Order: sequence, then structure tokens, then C-alpha cells
Amino acid sequence: MFRLLFILNLCCTMLLVGCARPDALSQIQDSGELHVISRNSPTTWFIDKSGPAGFEHALASRFAEHLGVKLHMQPAFSLADIFTTLDRNEAHFAAAGLSLTGEREDRYPHSVPYYEIQPQVVYRAGSFRPRDVKGMLDMDIVVLAGSSHARAMEALRDGGYPQLEWRELAEADSMELLEEINEQRADVALVDSNEFEVQQRLYPRLKVAFDLGSAQDMVWYLPPISDNTRLKAEMDVFLEQLQADGTLEQLRKEHFGNTRIIPRIGSHTFTLSMERTLPEYRPMIEKVAREFQLDWHLLAAIAYQESHWDPKAESPTGVRGMMMLTLPTAREMGVTNRTDALQSLRGGARYFKTLKRRLPDDIYEPDRTYMALAAYNIGRGHLSDARVLTERMGGDPHLWEDVLQYIPLLEKSRYFETLRYGYARGQEAATYVQNIRHYQGILAWQDIAAQQPLPPIDVAPLVPEQVRSVQLQAL
Repeated sequence: MFRLLFILNLCCTMLLVGCARPDALSQIQDSGELHVISRNSPTTWFIDKSGPAGFEHALASRFAEHLGVKLHMQPAFSLADIFTTLDRNEAHFAAAGLSLTGEREDRYPHSVPYYEIQPQVVYRAGSFRPRDVKGMLDMDIVVLAGSSHARAMEALRDGGYPQLEWRELAEADSMELLEEINEQRADVALVDSNEFEVQQRLYPRLKVAFDLGSAQDMVWYLPPISDNTRLKAEMDVFLEQLQADGTLEQLRKEHFGNTRIIPRIGSHTFTLSMERTLPEYRPMIEKVAREFQLDWHLLAAIAYQESHWDPKAESPTGVRGMMMLTLPTAREMGVTNRTDALQSLRGGARYFKTLKRRLPDDIYEPDRTYMALAAYNIGRGHLSDARVLTERMGGDPHLWEDVLQYIPLLEKSRYFETLRYGYARGQEAATYVQNIRHYQGILAWQDIAAQQPLPPIDVAPLVPEQVRSVQLQAL
């Protein structure tokens, strides 16, 4: 509906001004709406239980706020759809994790670069690993249709590798490529580094064979038939400001920075546990998460980190159960049988919420959750020491990324001897929190992948040819 209204508004504007091209920025400000085309993927834009999310959505929503208008994002189900939408002037710009290429640059206006990505050749561990382009000559290669990688393959074939062959998938998301490799339906895939870093968590058996060519700039593209001069200038100023004040780097860390934490074998073990163990306990975990108003992915991640979802787990120090509660904590939380999975989950959830509630009021999300996780592992006292130490070292004790740098120092005598609670396994706590974030991310991405919308049915043949002709003339 929004797209139809947008097109009608555009057509009316063009009729009023005759042959002159309308100023895109004025059109946005007059309508109060910013229309953006994007890919529906974990690295760009998707819908989770909290609403729209993703790196490109975060950027686009900030730009809409900067302009003082409402954001409308629409999905493209292939790369070709994105550029067709721009050619038809049916969106103000594309924010879709797109690299800058010579061919695109010649046709489409674009923003200043806001991220750098490295094209990579990905293969499945245990199979043949090519070391260069020559090693791929007899391999089944897959790329996204219309991508910069497809153009790179064409350039390689024309530049000295005439026998190079590949297949192109008409999709918008590199997840489909990784699925081809993971299921051994293809040998290698060409994927951008940021997308592989995020999605490798779902495919722990996949690895980078080698980097293909040089790093590429990521940009926003604008329609070629609109007057985008003022809009592009505003866009460039906005992106350069985000770069200067550190917001871009913060967003990169938030969306792409928590990927290199678990060794590949650990991710593989977790993936197997998701398939074999989690289905038995997932309804129970979701039930307890609802009771305590927690994200079930987070509660499941804590339980896996603690016990690998084993309700009978026990450590040499006497902690027991799926949430590995100490006897005093279990008593405080009302747990009478620590090896009862439901009791343990409820006790652990209640304890986590208690720790979170007792943190200072000036610690905000998501740092509040990460701090509470650290306290779950080493206790509130040691977390307080870590925050004191962080402030002494010039960091911000309200930010987990800063505390993360200094909490391992609780193991060094020249630091812990100056603190109230003394020695603690600070590195273990740091790893504990980052592991849980990693597992939570895998669980969330799995749900996102399972719930991705299907491309719409092509109804073009049902539209009378005369109507289609009139519509195209109006555009």
C-alpha cells in the first residue's frame, strides 16, 4: 500500500512540474516519508520479535530521523529487483549492503562510502581448498545473480581464465550461497566478508579459502532519473558525521563485531546441540522466558553456556543443574531440586533478573544485560571491582565494551590487590559473556532464516498489457 501511494504521489508530482525532474529531498520533506529498498537478510534488514532490525535499517532509520520524516523500508528478493526499483524511481535510495563497482557507478548516483568489505571465496572444511583463482577452474562455483561477484567472475574469465565457469542464484541473500556449500551442492561461493562473519555462526563448517581481489566500498545508491543533488549532499554529510562521531563504528561492532569468539569446533558442537538437544527443552525455555519477560534466545544461551542443556550437569565445585546454581543461590531463589530442569530454569531466570535489577540505574541496555551476565558468572562484587578498575584505566564503567577490556585484569595481583573483592577469574567472565552473546545470536539468526518472507508471486502476466503500458508511461 505504501509503495502504491508513493508511486501515485510521484506520478502526480511529475505531472505538475511537466518535464522537469522533481527535487528528491523536497519530495521527501513534503510527503514526510522516506522510502528505502533493501535486502531482507541478517546483515541488512529483517524483522525480529522487537520489530525492524539490521545494520542497514539502523543507518536508514537514523537518516530518516535526521530528515525528520517517517521511514518505510521495502524488501527486494533479488539484487536485480533493487536496481529495477531504482530505475523505476520507486524508492528514494537503496540501502542494501551494496558494493561500489564501476558499472554501477556509471549508471547510479551514490553516497560516500560508509563501510569496507572484502570479497571472499568460501569452502567447506574437509573438502579441497583452492588457494587462488587457478585452483577454482574445475570447481562448482556459486554467486548471487547481478552481484559485484558475478561481474568479478566475468572480468576474470575475460582476463586470462576463459575456462572459468560459475552458477548464478537469483536471490538477495548470501545465506542461500552458504547453504549450497554447507549441503555440498556446490564447491565454493563468493561472499562479502561482513556477511560471512555474521552467518558463519550458522555454518561453522565453512571457512575462507582466500580473499578475492581488493576490498570494496559499500555505498547507498540513488535513482538515476531523479534530481538527487540535494538528497545526496544531505546523505553524504549525514554519513560523514556518523563516521566522525564514532556512531558508524559503534553500529559496526553491534551488528558485525561479535563473530570471532567461539572456535569453529565449539560452534559446530553448538549447532549439533541445537538439532539434537534443544527441541526437547525449547518449549520449557520459552515458557520460563515468557514468565520472566526474557528473550528466550538469551535464556537458552545462558543454559547452554552453563550446562549444554543438561539438567543433570554437575561441576567439581558443587554447582548443579541446567542453570548450574550453587546451593545457597538455589535456596534464595526457591529451588528445591536443582536437577529438575523447570525449577533450574526458573531459578536461573529469577537470579539473572535479580542481578540485573540491582545494577546502578545509569547502566542502560544492552550493557545492562551484559553486566548482569558477568555478575552471574563471577558475582556482583567482582563486577563492581571490574567497573571501578575500568574507570581508573580511563574507560567508561557503564559500557560493557570498556569493562570487557579490563575485567581480565582481576587475575593480576597488581590490580586485584587494590580492589575490594580481590582476585577473580576475569578472563573467564569475559569469555562467558561473549560466548552467550554468540550463542544468542546463532539462535536468533536461525529463527530469522526460518521466518524470512517468500518472494511475491509474479502477477505481471495477469495485468492487461494496455494498463502496464500506461503505468510505465506515467513513470
